[in-house]
Amino acid sequence: MNNLNLSIETELSGSRIILEAFLKEGIKTVFGYPGGAIIPIYDALYDYKEQLEHILVRHEQAAVHAAQGLARVSGKVGVVMATSGPGATNLVTGLADALLDNTPLVCITGQVFEHLLGTDAFQEIDVMNVTSPVTKWNYQVTDANELPEVLAKAFYIARSGRPGPVLIDVTKNAQLQKVPYKGYSPCHSLRSYKPDPVPSMECIEQAADLINNAERPFIIAGQGIMLGEAEEEFLQFAEKSGIPIAWTVLGMGAVPTDHPQAVGMVGMHGNYGPNILTNQCDVLIAVGMRFDDRVTGRLDQYAKQAKIIHLDIDKAEINKNVKVDVPILGNCKETLPLITTFINKREHSDWHQKFKDCLEVESINLINDELYPTEEEITMGEVIRYLNEITMGEAVIVTDVGQHQMVTCRYSSFKNSRTNITSGGLGTMGFCLPAAIGAAYGEHNLPVIAVMGDGGAQMNIQELGTVMQYHPDIKILILNNSYLGMVRQWQELFHEERYSFVDIQSPHFVQVAKGYSISGRKVTQRQDLKDALHEMLDHKGAFLLEVMTGKKHNVFPMIPQGKSVSEIVLNHKQ
Repeated sequence: MNNLNLSIETELSGSRIILEAFLKEGIKTVFGYPGGAIIPIYDALYDYKEQLEHILVRHEQAAVHAAQGLARVSGKVGVVMATSGPGATNLVTGLADALLDNTPLVCITGQVFEHLLGTDAFQEIDVMNVTSPVTKWNYQVTDANELPEVLAKAFYIARSGRPGPVLIDVTKNAQLQKVPYKGYSPCHSLRSYKPDPVPSMECIEQAADLINNAERPFIIAGQGIMLGEAEEEFLQFAEKSGIPIAWTVLGMGAVPTDHPQAVGMVGMHGNYGPNILTNQCDVLIAVGMRFDDRVTGRLDQYAKQAKIIHLDIDKAEINKNVKVDVPILGNCKETLPLITTFINKREHSDWHQKFKDCLEVESINLINDELYPTEEEITMGEVIRYLNEITMGEAVIVTDVGQHQMVTCRYSSFKNSRTNITSGGLGTMGFCLPAAIGAAYGEHNLPVIAVMGDGGAQMNIQELGTVMQYHPDIKILILNNSYLGMVRQWQELFHEERYSFVDIQSPHFVQVAKGYSISGRKVTQRQDLKDALHEMLDHKGAFLLEVMTGKKHNVFPMIPQGKSVSEIVLNHKQ
């Protein structure tokens, strides 16, 4: 369609105003599913086919996860559209996932006519109250005159400060209503909303003093580094300080995993050294992370010997779970360089050796058997090892939730930021496939590999239809242990092997993929594994590879629930 000259005042429907806002905000791809209450917007979209690519998912939850995938790899706002009633309620899990993982989204839901609100009309639901707990901001529009300002606020709130999902509910009359349109002005500030705190120089200097006098300092890198686009600033700080660097699940990729100062992942299934040495460091520097329970273990036994410096953009996170000695509020892109100017160049070679010694213990007791097994059954670890050898860390890895997720996060190599995409805070099974579809639209040149278990693979398996229709070049790797593996592991370790409803049967995944015109292969023998991975990655277009792994393998190390990070165990015997 030929664009109207919208620099002069004209009259537009509310639906067109929404689409014009998308264009002004630089949106190129939208994920959604039409329905009665949003038909006017979809009708307008018919004329925007050359400017906006719409991906028709097979379930509204998948639309949110796909938008998350795009947002996570690109750093841009993901956009979702859905209809009222069940269309809107199907978004809730994805919105909750995006809120906990700080993913910027703008979701547009259609709503019944204004005069029908509160009458229990067909497909009417109180979307505002339903989504208020799982959005950063939500708002209902009943008059099209509000739309330009509301949409500008929506994009600003979604992407600024600590990012998150925003939902705008638009009644059908507002979609149809034609109003004078004077153009679209992006929002850059709101009087009552201050997303970027001004750093305290006193705290900056206190932090630098602690770092300069530390003998055993330790850095934990969180996702806030990437959300703040502060990877370069973080690396400069870390390399000048010489401090060992660990990461959270979502912080992985803030530095290359093979960086000389990198020591691995913290948390329940993280590496041995970073966990036990958390309780031996004298200064702990937490950058853009929120001290989640899966990282800290028992709070009353977490880093009690250390002075804690916490860099975060959200004041609500300071002293929420862990009491800190020096809080540094602000975007770490701004605060890290300030600290870097005050710290001394250090190496901490003796302290680094402690981490190397711990890695040797972990390798002897666990890692070597995981990556180079001698038993007959294929391990998830060796699959990821082969994947690393082929990709050399140059790939976007999207994981679902469960044992395969922890194994992939433990053993994957990452050279680039924003390439580890997973559901961290909410732990949403079914996240992986739609998120991988969205990641394929993130304007990068890396292969997208969706690693999932046999349980999560079946939660949004209908999205193979989206793959069939739009041909995103994603590689689907199902690690099938014929169990809901993580739940089974807990039942084995903590519930006397009472395996209650975890023995899950699965379809022939390759045949299912074939029904969607997607090529595939199944591997049951180790000698076929490497060739199959090469075939998957070399294939032009989507490909599904199912690998049968050991049924009763457990993920270690593990901090048992209710234990401290010092009580991490390396195997079942412990």
